[in-house]
Amino acid sequence: QVQLAESGGGLVQPGGSLRVSCAASGRTDSRRTMGWFRQAPGKAREFVAAISWSTGIPSYADSVKGRFTLSGIYAIGTVYLQMNSLKPEDTAVYFCAAAGRSGIPALSTTYDYWGQGTQVTVST
Repeated sequence: QVQLAESGGGLVQPGGSLRVSCAASGRTDSRRTMGWFRQAPGKAREFVAAISWSTGIPSYADSVKGRFTLSGIYAIGTVYLQMNSLKPEDTAVYFCAAAGRSGIPALSTTYDYWGQGTQVTVST
C-alpha cells in the first residue's frame, strides 16, 4: 500500500508561481512511477506530468511544457511540481498518483494510488 499526501496549493495571480508537493509512504516498489493530474470543475481529470524512477526523466502535458517542472527524491518518496507562469486555465484540483507497474505515465489507469488533491486557483 502507498499513501499519498499533497500540499502547497493555494491562490496565485496570473503569471505567478506555486509549488505543490506530494509525500508518499509505503512500499517503494509500489511507486516506481509518480505523476500529477488535475481536474477542473466540470472537466475530466487530465495528465500534467510524471516521472518513472527507472529513467528519472519527467514527461509533461503539452499545455504545461516549459512552465511546469517535476522533480523529486525517490528514496523518500517525495515529488514536487514547480508551476511558473500560471494561467487561469491552470485552476484545478491537483492530484498526486503512484504506480508500481509499467504503463503509460499519461494514462490515469496506469496508477494504483491517488492522493486527496490540493486546490490551485489562478485568479486576480
